[in-house]
Amino acid sequence: MFLYKQVLDIELPKLDGVTRAKPSTRVPVVFTVSEASQVIQNLQPPFSLMTKLQYGSGLRLMECVRLRIKDINFEYKTITVRDGKGSKDRVTLLPDSAAVDLKFQLAKSKELHAFDKDAGFGAVYLPFALERKYPSAKQEWAWQYVFPANKRSIDPSSGIERRHHLGEQLLQPAVKQGIKNAAIPKQASTHTFRHSFATHLLQAG
Repeated sequence: MFLYKQVLDIELPKLDGVTRAKPSTRVPVVFTVSEASQVIQNLQPPFSLMTKLQYGSGLRLMECVRLRIKDINFEYKTITVRDGKGSKDRVTLLPDSAAVDLKFQLAKSKELHAFDKDAGFGAVYLPFALERKYPSAKQEWAWQYVFPANKRSIDPSSGIERRHHLGEQLLQPAVKQGIKNAAIPKQASTHTFRHSFATHLLQAG
């Protein structure tokens, strides 16, 4: 209404039966650095690392589970997020506190990839037209997921058996249990850690 009246100078017809949306009165839950650390310490791998990346790198849930090996750069301490919000790529920081755990996770992922290749599998899903453009890339280590699923499954779109990334629905209950085990009296979801990270950056700046 503001756009039409004040900017475009267009008078709108009567909008009968339309009610204005009420602004949210909920205050976002924000974890302190200490509280976030307590929660992470009460999580089991790989969920502890995934939560640490959400908190320390500002990754969204799906961005975290979809990370591939080639997206990690230990030398420059960066993580490249592909096809993030708004279908855009971006580069974020890789916190020093996550580097050791991340290298351990990559080693486990490499073992699983080698196991799959020995069993006649090892081809990962490639987005868009990359599989047609680079037919051998799906077998390459660089394209594998950082957080692979524990078991192979049938890709419903192609009918091919392959190892997908860890299911995003597994992280949410793990974080809730971590909050409970840490005895922190806050109700929160996995996106809370990303919000907390952004809040601490604003406060520091």
